[in-house]
Amino acid sequence: MIIDFRTDAGTRPTEEMRKAMYNAEVGDDVFREDPSVNRLEETAAEMLGKEAALFVTSGTMGNQLAILSQTSPGSEILVEEHSHIFVQEAASHSIIAGVQTRPISSDKGTLDPERVRSAIRMPGESTYTSLLCLENTHNYSGGTIVPLDNIKDLYSICRKSGTKLHIDGARLFNAVVATSISVDEYAQYSDTVQICLCKGLGAPIGAILAGSQECIANARNWRKRLGGAMPQAGVIAAPALVALTSMVERLNEDHEKAKKLAEGLIQIPGITVELETVQTNIVMANVQGTGKSVRELIYELKAVGILATEFTAGVLRFVTHKDISQADIDEALKRIKNLL
Repeated sequence: MIIDFRTDAGTRPTEEMRKAMYNAEVGDDVFREDPSVNRLEETAAEMLGKEAALFVTSGTMGNQLAILSQTSPGSEILVEEHSHIFVQEAASHSIIAGVQTRPISSDKGTLDPERVRSAIRMPGESTYTSLLCLENTHNYSGGTIVPLDNIKDLYSICRKSGTKLHIDGARLFNAVVATSISVDEYAQYSDTVQICLCKGLGAPIGAILAGSQECIANARNWRKRLGGAMPQAGVIAAPALVALTSMVERLNEDHEKAKKLAEGLIQIPGITVELETVQTNIVMANVQGTGKSVRELIYELKAVGILATEFTAGVLRFVTHKDISQADIDEALKRIKNLL
C-alpha cells in the first residue's frame, strides 16, 4: 500500500463530486453561459465577501491574473522571499506581466509591517510598488498561519500608499478551520484573493480569484489572452462547487493527522520537527540527524511505500489530506521507524 504525503493536490474526487461531474449543466463560459461555472463564481464571491469571482484552472493562474490585473509593466511587486509566487511560478510575473519583484524576509510567513512600509516605493522613484503579495497559509514554513491582525496592518499600509494587496490563499481554508476566523474576515483585508479548490478541498481541478467587479473583468480578459477561457467548463466547475460547499470543515481532520505524524516523527532518532509550526496540514521534518541525505531517504521511503518530497536542505515535507487516514499515519510511522 502506497501512502502518499507529497501534496494535498493529489486528492481524489469524492463520489458526490463524480456525480456532480456526470450531471453537470454546461454551456460556453466564454459567453458567460455555463450555469455551473456561474453558480461556482457567485458562491465563491459571496463566501469571500467580494464583488466578483473568476474560475481558473490553477492557483498559479489565479495568482498571475491578480498580478496582471493590478500592475503595470515596469512596476514592482513585493513578495515574501519563500512564497509560492516568488519560488514556484516560473518567474511568470516577470515574463508575462513585466513587473520587477522584490523579496522580503519574514517570520515563518508573517511580514513585519514596518519592513513592508519602508520597502514600498512611490511613483516618481526609479520604479513604484504596485502590489504586495501575501501567502496564507505559508507553505515553505510548514503551513503556518499569517495572523489576521498582521494582514489588517499590512492592508492599512497598502491603502495609504495606493498599493494593492493580494492574498495567495491556496490553503486559506486551512487557516479558517484552524483559527475559527471566517474566510471573508481574512479576505476583507485584500484587494484580491486566490483560493485553490483542488488541494485539501479535494476538487479534481481549479481555483478561484476574487476581487472587485473591475478587477475581475480585467482578469477575465487576461485569462482569455493566456488561453484560459473554457467552453463547457461545468464538468469541472460542478465538483469544484461541491468541494467549496461541503469539504471545508473536514480540513480539521487533516490538521489532527499532521500533529499525530509530527509527534510520532520526533520519537524516531535523527528526525526533528518544530512542533510550533505544525499549525495546519504540513509537517517539515529535518532528517539531517539520520546520517542520510534527503534524496537517499526519499528513495528508501519509496521502496517501503511512503512518498514524501524534498523541500529544503535536509528537510522532508509531509502533507496530510483526505486520502490519508489515521491508520495510514500509524502505518507510516511504523515503516519509517523500521527503516531508520
